[in-house]
Amino acid sequence: MLRKILSAALMTSLILFMAPTQAEQKQQVGNFDIHYMALSSTFITPAIAKTYGIERSRYNGIINIAVLDTSQEGNPAVAVEISGIANNLLDAKKDLNFKEIREGDAIYYIAQVPYRDDQEINFTIAIKHAKKLNTSLKFKQKFYID
Repeated sequence: MLRKILSAALMTSLILFMAPTQAEQKQQVGNFDIHYMALSSTFITPAIAKTYGIERSRYNGIINIAVLDTSQEGNPAVAVEISGIANNLLDAKKDLNFKEIREGDAIYYIAQVPYRDDQEINFTIAIKHAKKLNTSLKFKQKFYID
């Protein structure tokens, strides 16, 4: 019995430890780091959702993208032109409407995407910054209903 409790405690600790490291991903393109993550909207608090006009729902995901200029001291965030498409494995497509959010020196972009349980969504995001950055970011995320 004690062994089962210790095993369960260890698994819980590993899940909590690994979750933040798997949530955010990064792609480097030239002098820019593109940080991105996708998660269920239920992971954010109602207060944050209200502040940024996000609909919290078991069937609604959030994509968050930030671009940092690594050629400048302190790697400042940069404003970008951003658009994207999400599609599921049945190729149902949804345009992503990104909203720019500025908090102090931070600049990031969020968009919402609907999903169903155990559904993998493919994302294709176009990102431009002046004549210095023109790239496409592709990633996939599996969503679950909690």
